[in-house]
Amino acid sequence: MKQNITISLDKDLIQTGKMIAAHRGTSLNRMLRQELERIIRNVKQYESAKRKAIAAMKKGFHSGMDRYPSRDEIHER
Repeated sequence: MKQNITISLDKDLIQTGKMIAAHRGTSLNRMLRQELERIIRNVKQYESAKRKAIAAMKKGFHSGMDRYPSRDEIHER
């Protein structure tokens, strides 16, 4: 369901936005809507990736080793 909103923008910003939109063959309304959709999509993708990364860090990983070598073993002291 679509719903209208009212925003206040500087007159020069509106005029420049309209010119850019006309050059792109679209409307200022559509251009603003698409940009807002892009921002929201990016935030959702970031949050999803963040949740997956945190879950992976909490889970940890198996290195395939029975035990990690001691510091002395690594540096052969």
